[in-house]
Parts: sequence; structure tokens; C-alpha cells
Amino acid sequence: MAEAVVVEGPVDEAPVGRGGGTRPRRRRAALWALVTASAALYAAYSLMRLRAFRASSYDLVIFDQAIRSYSRFELPVAMVKGVHNGFGPHFAILGDHFSPILALLAPLYWLHDGPGTLLVAQAVLFALAIVPIWRYAERRFGAGAAYCTAAAYALSWPVAEALAFDFHEVAFVPVLSALMVERYDAGRRGSAAVAALALLLVKEDMGLLLVGFGIFLLTQHEPRDAEDGGWLPRGDRRAGLAYIVGGLVATWVCSRLIIAVFGGDNDYYWAYGSLGPDLPHAAVYALTHPWDVLAVLGTPPHKLGTMALLVLPLLLLPLASPLTLTILPLLAERMLASRFGNWWEPHYHYNAFIVAVLVMASVDGAARLRKRLGPQVRVRIPALLPAAALLTAAVVCVPFFAFVHLADPALWRRNERARAAAAVASRIPDGALVESANAIGPALTTRTRVLLWDGQPRRAPWVIADVERLEFPFRTVAEQRRRVESLLALGYREVYRQDGYVVLHRDIADPW
Repeated sequence: MAEAVVVEGPVDEAPVGRGGGTRPRRRRAALWALVTASAALYAAYSLMRLRAFRASSYDLVIFDQAIRSYSRFELPVAMVKGVHNGFGPHFAILGDHFSPILALLAPLYWLHDGPGTLLVAQAVLFALAIVPIWRYAERRFGAGAAYCTAAAYALSWPVAEALAFDFHEVAFVPVLSALMVERYDAGRRGSAAVAALALLLVKEDMGLLLVGFGIFLLTQHEPRDAEDGGWLPRGDRRAGLAYIVGGLVATWVCSRLIIAVFGGDNDYYWAYGSLGPDLPHAAVYALTHPWDVLAVLGTPPHKLGTMALLVLPLLLLPLASPLTLTILPLLAERMLASRFGNWWEPHYHYNAFIVAVLVMASVDGAARLRKRLGPQVRVRIPALLPAAALLTAAVVCVPFFAFVHLADPALWRRNERARAAAAVASRIPDGALVESANAIGPALTTRTRVLLWDGQPRRAPWVIADVERLEFPFRTVAEQRRRVESLLALGYREVYRQDGYVVLHRDIADPW
């Protein structure tokens, strides 16, 4: 019965009276304890991966170099990205993805200069999304259910997989997208708009998330009663249209104008060749051949598996909520692609862009289904039940995704391979330019200038190669060995070798 009182109004309207202030304080303390524990778990996991040489130059060193440039009041230049992708050593990552919000992390580098700073910042940002998710769920089902829902997000596999792939701009998206939804739901339209505008600074395609949210707003037609929870005024077509138009314009401006200004290639990420050579042709083809578009969504079938994984651990509840419309444009951007296979994988960081909204859609879907049961049936079904089921499903999924690595002893203490990596990294002098195997770069980036060791000669004085295990971007270990042989033929000499790692050096002028 106590939870039923909470559902009747927003969190801010807690009852006042004897002991009335104690319960909100306890709830806030428990909420921030959950946030702190989640941030600590995420940070510990990420930092242990860094120490165990499980992080990668591509992408952690990219962001480290860019944020270091910001901290010096320079453009976010990432030499490792520019050289590897053919843009040159002075390439600013704003020409790759429009993510100016990353500049907010620059002051942290004044305190500690290194990739670990980014991993801790990402841990905190991911954990902060718990607060708006909790508030959204609390308005519908009460505090107990809100804790379960927030914990289900904290343990969700998209968050785990994002943490297992170093650092990315996605760190800002769960908290900002959850704030946009929750603040609008609470009737704080101005705050929701601020969160939406901040999202546009995260990545050039975040306007698609605003488009989806606008579509969701257009579907709301009837005023809510108190039992629905929240204060979203239905039928707000002007706001919906504003989000749609603003999102479309922002996506076009960032993708087609701003990226080119910073030296990027507007067509670099065009991945829709099966639909057309460019956006106008693809749009016409999609309108005239809708069945072909549906076929692309299932080609390869792996896409269907990833989409199923997004809703099955959430007990299919997002399918009962129109809020799920918010994520569809962003999801379609990935699933309609015919190249960049990482986009439709369950691994990597891409699913973290939509996980917070999906969790909130699960709560909304559960509330809508529960309302349809009728008053007498609802009394017999605890409001805590759907949220507890979400948390149970999240826990069941843990062993199948990245958090299972927490049980790996090699993550907690360096094994022989990691000790070898540390040994070869120590052979590179401070300030040197080094072509580094993908796994070694993060250990060098604070004190050297790191390039990615790839198939092209970069004329760096120092090279760290791997001749025993496959390293990105090579396709085979044999190819890596041939690369070392070609370097030796160019005059490099081997100065150290351990556990498959090889350090090469040549007295050569620094090309940059």
C-alpha cells in the first residue's frame, strides 16, 4: 500500500509530517549508494583491463590524444587516427565524429594526464544515468521497483560491452538521453530541451535520437490520469515537431557541413550501398522498394539476433511502450547498413547509445500492461514484480557478456603475456615516436607519441610488433610476421623480444 501512494504523484511531492523527511533522505542515500557502487565497479573493471593490456590503441589512444590536445587549448588532434586512416598526423577527430562535448573532460587531464582518466570519467557518466532512470520508474511503481530497474540498467549487457571496448563518446549518451525522457515526463520541458541540445554535441547522428523522441511525442493523444504516473502532456504536437525538425537539421548540418570543415570525408561512413550511392537515392529506393528495406534489416541474420538481444532481457516490455519509438531511427541507422559489420554486433559500444531509453520503455510498457489488467487484478500483483523480473533477467545475462571477465584471474593480476607487454613498453624512451601493436599503445600514450602498427611503413624510429597473436588491423599472424620481415629489410634492427612481442629500432629522423 505504501508504494501505491508514491505512484500517485511525482517524487518531489513526498508526504510531509512526522518522519516525513526521513524516508526521502534514506531513498536518496540508497540511490546514490547504487550510483557510487556502479561507478566503482565500472572504473575498477576498466582500469584492470588497462593494466592487464586488454585495452587498445584503436580507440582508447585516439581519445586520449584528442583530450590531451583539448587540455592544451588546441584542436582535438589524434595522430594515431589521422595517420592510420590517411588523413595525416594533424587530423582533428571533429572531422571523424562531431563530438565537441569531449572538451568537458579536458580539465581532468590537468589533474591526471592519461587514458585511465577517461575510463574513470566514463564509469561515472554511465553510472549517473541511474538517477533519471530511478526517478522515472519511481513515479510509476514506487521506490522498490525503481531500485530494481536502476540495477537492471547498471548490470545490462550493452553497458558491460561498452566498458569492455575502452572509452567512447557514448559515455555521455545514457545519462543525457535518460534526462531528456525523464525531465519531459516530469513536466520540466526546459530541462529536457537542455539535455536534448547536449546530446547534439555528443555525435553527429544524435539528432536521430531527437527525431525518435519527437515521433514518440506525436503519438501521445490522450491526457494521463494519476495512475499512469508522470506529467507528460499528451498531444504536444508542437514539441514533437520541434524535436523532429531540430534533430534532422542538426544531423544534416553536423554530418554534411561541420565534419567537412574539420577535414573529414562526408562519405567515409556511408554504409548503405545496397540502398543507393547517397542519401537522396537511398531514400527514394526505400520508399519505392519497402520490402527490400526489410530484407536489408535481416541481412546478415546476425542483425536479427542483436535486435532480439536488445528486448529479450527486458522481457519484451519495450514493445508495449511507444517510448521505444525514440530509439528506432538510431537503431535503423545501424541495421540498414551493408558495411561496417561492427555496427550490428552485440559487442562494442553501439548498443549503449540506446540502452537507457530501452530500460525506461520497459518500465513504461510494464505500467501500460498493468493498467489493462483492471483494478482487482492489479491489487493481487505487486508493483515490484516487473522491475524485479527485469533485474533477474539482467543478472542471468551477466555470465554471457563482458562482466564475466571479472571472474578471470588474469584480469586481477598480470599473466605472463601482460608482463611481457609491460617489458616491451618500458623499452621505448620518453617522447619517442613509436608504431605500436594495438594492445601496447595505451601503456605508451602518456609519455610517447603513438602510431598504430599496421601494414604501411610510417618511418617511426621505434616499432613494437607482435608475431604470435593476431593484432588489429592485420588479418592474419602470418601477415604480421611478413610486416616485421619487411621492416628488418628496411634497416630496422631487433633490440628486444619477449613472448611474441618484438621491439625494433632504426636511427632515423622523426618524420613529424
